[in-house]
Amino acid sequence: MTLPTTADQRLTWLVEGLLERTPGARHALVLSRDGLKLCRTSGLSADQADQLSAIAAGIQALSHGASVEFGDGSGGVRSAMTEFYGGVLFIVEAGQGAHLALIAAEEADAGLVGHNMSELVEQLGEHLTAPPRAS
Repeated sequence: MTLPTTADQRLTWLVEGLLERTPGARHALVLSRDGLKLCRTSGLSADQADQLSAIAAGIQALSHGASVEFGDGSGGVRSAMTEFYGGVLFIVEAGQGAHLALIAAEEADAGLVGHNMSELVEQLGEHLTAPPRAS
């Protein structure tokens, strides 16, 4: 087992802090554009984090396609939100090639969740960057 680096520990601590100050927030993770989980909150098992990373990357990819076709053509996606029975998934850009995903309860204040996520990204965007992986 590999222990996380200091930077990984800081990032995890920051994402855990997001949950603590966001009523109704259950889980959060940072992922790369291609679905690689970079850090996760403690309530997510490794398997759940892998699954959530894949889901969030897929939603972002579909949103990118919609932006190219129906937006300004740049393919830029600021955020995505999916409501489902029992919760809501929020995804925001978190630096070049990285995204922040958060699962919240249905009754969570979407405006507050989005604000807290954006605030975290604005304040600490350099820590939430995932450059493309080398092939």
